[in-house]
Amino acid sequence: MTDYPNNTPAKLEIIKASEIIPKEVRCLWYPYIPFGKVTLLQGDPGDGKSKLMLSLAALLSKGAPLPFADEDESGEPMTVIYQTTEGDADDTVVPKFNSAGGDGDRLIFIKEDEKSLTFGDNRIREAVEKYNAKLLILDPMSSYIGDTCSMNNANETRAEFNHLIAVANDTGCAIVIIAHMNKAKDTSPLYRTNGSIDIAGAARSILAVTRTANMPNPAERYLVQVKSNLAPMGSAILFEVADKGVNFLDELELSA
Repeated sequence: MTDYPNNTPAKLEIIKASEIIPKEVRCLWYPYIPFGKVTLLQGDPGDGKSKLMLSLAALLSKGAPLPFADEDESGEPMTVIYQTTEGDADDTVVPKFNSAGGDGDRLIFIKEDEKSLTFGDNRIREAVEKYNAKLLILDPMSSYIGDTCSMNNANETRAEFNHLIAVANDTGCAIVIIAHMNKAKDTSPLYRTNGSIDIAGAARSILAVTRTANMPNPAERYLVQVKSNLAPMGSAILFEVADKGVNFLDELELSA
């Protein structure tokens, strides 16, 4: 008989549904980005995903309402944590944020000089709690999921995502992970996420950015919701990538 020292039987404990207090789901941007959950924003390289998120971060930093939200949804300025390996802070991220009119005191970065961040790094929780951050952006997923994690392995990806899910749940911070889509254009948008389908399963909301067919204006994009576990699916949003952030143009009844 083989002993499994790390497989000690757990004591049976149960909880009744009557003992659980139902909690209302709140959204940073209804219904696209819920508080306390992980959202995936995906698209092809160069389609404006980072610029979109920096424009949203700029609005949040000033307490301004987000696009097509009710005017009374504006509130206190929020602190946003932005981590990226797609561009340097001094010549890419901050200039884009500033051009969108953001408050530089409300956009913060965790230094990665000595050690790169991964989903399970304790500095993420520490920063969110210490600075009361309401939004954490990780750009791109492949840089932060960890070098030892195979993105095609469901067990490994779920274990890594569980670290972020716990931080989001415990702090109420909205977490947005930016990712590139795979090349399987003839399949369901839900299967365009790179790696294991368990990545899409871990996210409570999935958004996608794609180019429009407007040839005279190649800067136009659609933001579409691919998945929404906590609210009805949102309308598609037409926006334009501009020098100063993005311009939000219209809401459209289009599906992913």
